Amino acid sequence: MPTQVIQSQVSKNYFSDFSQFWENVKVITEPYWYPTKEGGRAFSDVIRSWGMLILLLLLIISLVAINVFTNFINRYLVDIIIVEKNVSRFFDTILLYGVALVLVTLLVGFAKLLRKQIALDWYQWLNDHTLSKYLSNQAYYKINFKSNIDNPDQRISQEIEPITRNALNFSATFLEKVLELTALLIILWSISQQVAIILFVYTVIGNLLAGYLTQELNKRNQEEIQSKAEYNYCLTHVRNHSESIAFFRGEKQELNIIGRRFTNFIKNYQQKINWERNIDIFNRGYQAVIEIFPFLILGPLYITNQLGFGEISQASLTAYLFSNSLSELINEFGISGQFSSYIERLAEFTNALEQVAKQQENVTTIKTVEEKHLTFENVTLQTPNSEQVIVEDLSLSVQPGEGLLIVGPSGRGKSSLLRAIAGLWNAGTGRLVRPPLEQVLFLPQRPYIILGTLREQLLYPNTNLQLTDAQLKNVLQKVNLHNVLNRVEGFDTEVPWENILSLGEQQRLAFARLLITHPSFTILDEATSALDLTNEGHLYQQLQENKTTFISVGHRESLFQYHQWVLELSENSTWRLLTVEDYQKQKQIFANPPQENVPITINNLPTETSVITNTIAGFSHKEMQTLTDYSLGTIRSRASQGKSITGKDGEIYSYNKDPKVLKWVKI
Repeated sequence: MPTQVIQSQVSKNYFSDFSQFWENVKVITEPYWYPTKEGGRAFSDVIRSWGMLILLLLLIISLVAINVFTNFINRYLVDIIIVEKNVSRFFDTILLYGVALVLVTLLVGFAKLLRKQIALDWYQWLNDHTLSKYLSNQAYYKINFKSNIDNPDQRISQEIEPITRNALNFSATFLEKVLELTALLIILWSISQQVAIILFVYTVIGNLLAGYLTQELNKRNQEEIQSKAEYNYCLTHVRNHSESIAFFRGEKQELNIIGRRFTNFIKNYQQKINWERNIDIFNRGYQAVIEIFPFLILGPLYITNQLGFGEISQASLTAYLFSNSLSELINEFGISGQFSSYIERLAEFTNALEQVAKQQENVTTIKTVEEKHLTFENVTLQTPNSEQVIVEDLSLSVQPGEGLLIVGPSGRGKSSLLRAIAGLWNAGTGRLVRPPLEQVLFLPQRPYIILGTLREQLLYPNTNLQLTDAQLKNVLQKVNLHNVLNRVEGFDTEVPWENILSLGEQQRLAFARLLITHPSFTILDEATSALDLTNEGHLYQQLQENKTTFISVGHRESLFQYHQWVLELSENSTWRLLTVEDYQKQKQIFANPPQENVPITINNLPTETSVITNTIAGFSHKEMQTLTDYSLGTIRSRASQGKSITGKDGEIYSYNKDPKVLKWVKI
């Protein structure tokens, strides 16, 4: 009974693995060979691919047929030499044999060329198709939050080409060898049914054993590919952060990290080659038995004159060819182990790209409307996985030409608000009105430096713009980067700019892009953190002169003079909007708190007559929410705009912006 349970489980796992493998194959092959979705491959391209595939099929069939023909010619040639001893027929047969071998040579060469061309066409399309999905709908960004896909760069650059190449090699070889084995068995059947039956049974048993060994090798291949990808990523990480590592003198630690991953790769590779050794031993032993057994069976038949020498020679040659064909077929099954690992990883990657492109069900998102201004209307922003609320019920509007500075402790969601404006994060509720993204330029703290020339750097992302060298030099002069041209031969020189330009120079380069594109809105995420105050002031002044509406994230006090409003994000997803003057006054009060028992005088309430009192019974925003029918966001918005509110009790309340008060009071 226990044995039966184990066998059933193994069978279940085998068919489950095969079913999953077939599903992965369909994910990769259907868009190319059986396009059904709208916007897929052109019908003419599909017909061309199938035409080439059918031609390859005909070449393989022709090749097998000619090989069978040469097998019989070899038999007749032996009879002519040994039995008939006819010189005339010998040369005629040799000529026919030579023509057949020439045809085989040409067919093999052309079939391999056609196979490689089909694989190349498929690879080119599959690479472009995968890249298109990767770079569409910001999937390259979202996949970092919504899936556990590792090393997408390696999956695209190193694991697509082996799929198409191995798929064509395996399919073509499998078809060719199955046809050859079938033909060779028929030949053996015509000579000796006993030999044919024994070979057939032996083949079935051998393939079952080969299937088991291949399945185990597949697991080792998957582990080896995974560990190799992690090792490659570690080396890429060191290259990308070489300066930071050099500053910290972290070479020893990096060497340890790389060493651990390399050791893991070697361990998995060692397990793989051990299983390959098992397959090699099985393959050679399997072939050796086939080579020797025809002599054991056919030898006595020749000695007793039941078979002629030509038949014995043909049977031996056929058994040898059968052995070679079977060996190649088993070898292809071994190679297919790595092929199935690549298929699994690419199918997993493809499915992940499709998932991140879909709008999740039962998940609320911020409604986005495109207009020529920026407004948050009761926006509650969450992280992409909706696990954490970043800011709650935010309502504010940035008027054209104004500047908004976002401040707050680290980790409070300042950069997250910028991601929401860019459409990168949209989990939450509320309504966001923003200009079209083509009119918005984002300047991060670490500017993005592309792989290209200085001209392409400056024009990015609008590389279709046409500016003369004189115009570009003028822009460099405005951002104090005119000396950059002294380091290269001109605007069209391509060098590793990240290594040549300091962070401060990179930030000025980002401002140069801004002066070239003239966006209506600019988002700056600590975009001047590496600049001195003189350069920072110079760049912000140019922003103001260009009448650009800009939103900045930063901590420097020098930024206050370039903005009109301050949005402060606090703990527990709360926020408040103040004028720069009010915010600075409040900071001064906190830095120098007033003495106790000093009367507070209010003389700036928005009423017809000023109110002077020694004590004030004020209410916070949340307390006002219970006294009115307004939402918390609306209350905050009215407070920032200086508007009064009528409570449920009929009383009128106004927000006192005096830094010593900052509460709602009755008028």
